[in-house]
Amino acid sequence: MSTAAASVSLYDIPLRRIDGSPTTLGEFRGKVLLIVNVASKCGLTPQYEALEKLYESRRDRGLVVLGFPANDFGAQEPGTNEEILAFCTSTYGVQFPMFEKIAVKGPEMHPLYRALVAAFPRAEDFGDDSFEKRLESYGIRRESPSDLLWNFEKFLVSRDGRVIGRFIPGIAPDDPRLLAAIDAALG
Repeated sequence: MSTAAASVSLYDIPLRRIDGSPTTLGEFRGKVLLIVNVASKCGLTPQYEALEKLYESRRDRGLVVLGFPANDFGAQEPGTNEEILAFCTSTYGVQFPMFEKIAVKGPEMHPLYRALVAAFPRAEDFGDDSFEKRLESYGIRRESPSDLLWNFEKFLVSRDGRVIGRFIPGIAPDDPRLLAAIDAALG
């Protein structure tokens, strides 16, 4: 593997858990990952409940849901890491790993999200662009087709660290199409 390829491995990108402790995705090597940019004050926030159910139902088969709070869309994640964690655990019983608040778009975009977007530039919408059209009706548009659309966009990563899927925020964690992709990755 070249040095350049090694430098962009998802497993090597420095991260911080929501408690501030340093880590990388390397600790999840060999697992199927569902990486989600989350927010506590969004119309999609109830997806936390479905994400936790998904994690609980497939964790023994090797799925890990990873939550990355971001305040990039409508300032819908204004809290501190401590406030976010308290909200997620008390309101939705979240047990899946949560990470510190990061930027998922723009010039401050975290290197993890730069790598995810570079690996899978377009989210799957299954021909349903109604979520994007609803955002556009409020004057909200992506600057680039590869930009994340909103909170709760989902990236699916295979056991060998390849990004194998990207799903628009309107695709709920219990959507049969997402579940089929996860189950195929789990084998």
